[in-house]
Amino acid sequence: MSLHDELMTVGRQAVAAARALALLNTQKKNSILNAMADEILQRRKAILYANARDMEAGQKAGLSPALLDRLQLTDTRIDAMAQTIREVAALKDPVGRTIRRWSRPNGLVIRKLRVPIGVIGIIYESRPNITADAAVLCIKTSNAVILRGGKEAMASNSAIAQALQAGGASKDLPDHAVQLIQTPDHDAIRELVQMEGLVDLVMPRGGEALIRAVMEHARVPVIKHYKGVCHVFVDETANPDMALAIVENAKCQRPGICNAMETLLIHNRIAPSFLPQAARRLAEQGVELRGDPASRDLVPAIQPATEDDWYTEYLALILSVRIVPSVKSAIEHINHYGSHHSDAIVTESKASASLFTQEVDSAAVYVNASTRFTDGGEFGLGAEIGISTDKLHARGPMGLEELTTYKYVVSGQGQVRT
Repeated sequence: MSLHDELMTVGRQAVAAARALALLNTQKKNSILNAMADEILQRRKAILYANARDMEAGQKAGLSPALLDRLQLTDTRIDAMAQTIREVAALKDPVGRTIRRWSRPNGLVIRKLRVPIGVIGIIYESRPNITADAAVLCIKTSNAVILRGGKEAMASNSAIAQALQAGGASKDLPDHAVQLIQTPDHDAIRELVQMEGLVDLVMPRGGEALIRAVMEHARVPVIKHYKGVCHVFVDETANPDMALAIVENAKCQRPGICNAMETLLIHNRIAPSFLPQAARRLAEQGVELRGDPASRDLVPAIQPATEDDWYTEYLALILSVRIVPSVKSAIEHINHYGSHHSDAIVTESKASASLFTQEVDSAAVYVNASTRFTDGGEFGLGAEIGISTDKLHARGPMGLEELTTYKYVVSGQGQVRT
């Protein structure tokens, strides 16, 4: 069977599964999810063994520390995976919910209802926990899912998918509701994103090259989980201790994640006192700083920043630094160089905070908090299927509601239009 025929079969199976899923009530779906969580824990050793194979291959292939961190599974991360599944099961089911109801003068009653999207394709790299997060969010919202992970996590993804399928099957999950494409052939991505009539939505999660490849070939709707060039701006009124803690957390707590800070902007009035303190604190964490001339005048050890640095998602212990003369100039820098993901201001000024939150065009905008909170779990959404940097139909962390669409149900008593 050719790759095209194989993927078409996967698509047709997913459509049938989506129709069956649409008939399941919330209680049934929750029992399926809890069985999946149980199976993840029961297969812990098999999953860790598969992950060890992927880690060994990744190290031999020279994967970066950030990618290896994303790839690695531990007992703690497997426990968290199972716990996340249970949390999704406990969340309110959006499917079937009435968004709005109204009556027309002619007696028609119109209801706007949340319904599943149908078949969702998820294309992702490195992080095997996405296999579980994506699958359970789709099942909770009655969507069938087709997963295509990266070759670097193939064994891990397969072990997790098998656990999910087995757990679901024990509670009568419809066949083919969760399917994993296991071929490393890149043409599989092109085939998946061109399956008009079978796949309703594709979500790529990964590097810029993956996103561009998907957008170049897609014939079905795409929501991008694009790169995170995230900023923290330290305003002249900022509490220095608070700012230092936020800067360190946003850069160092987990630098290989898309919501980590990549550029630090500092108001020129606070920079002479703040930047040397920040540089020392970041150096203790092994962070390399690359800055503009003004920042290098204050801290000569900072390396020169190039124009490309301002656009770069390092996913590593590297940070760009720029001194700016105002809140407005910080906003202009963020809107020009940023990726519309997550950006923060540290300030004691309500006026500065208001201006920043109104004018920064990003999915998540923070006042006096770290950008590291841009996450479905941290937002109380349970797991997330991605962080959309698009504006339609979803933006920011995508939880259950973002995996639904709506339809109108119109009830009458024989009305005809004249």
